[in-house]
Amino acid sequence: MRVRCSHAEGWAYPAPGEQRCRTCGTVRFTDYGALRPPGLPHALTPKPRDADKADRAAATHIANAPRRVAWWGLGPVA
Repeated sequence: MRVRCSHAEGWAYPAPGEQRCRTCGTVRFTDYGALRPPGLPHALTPKPRDADKADRAAATHIANAPRRVAWWGLGPVA
């Protein structure tokens, strides 16, 4: 069903994060967020400086790792 309403009468605010058109009743949500079941831990993201520090440490480790002369699978079969 298609509703042709310009929402010119404005919006009512029946609940936090929800708006309803006063003319046609269309609902729009203003607060978006992931829905998580209760009891799950909150997602943590590192600070940008910590993420940069970890990236640099990983790159340094790879750059300074000893080079392998023999690779797995290229040697004689026992």
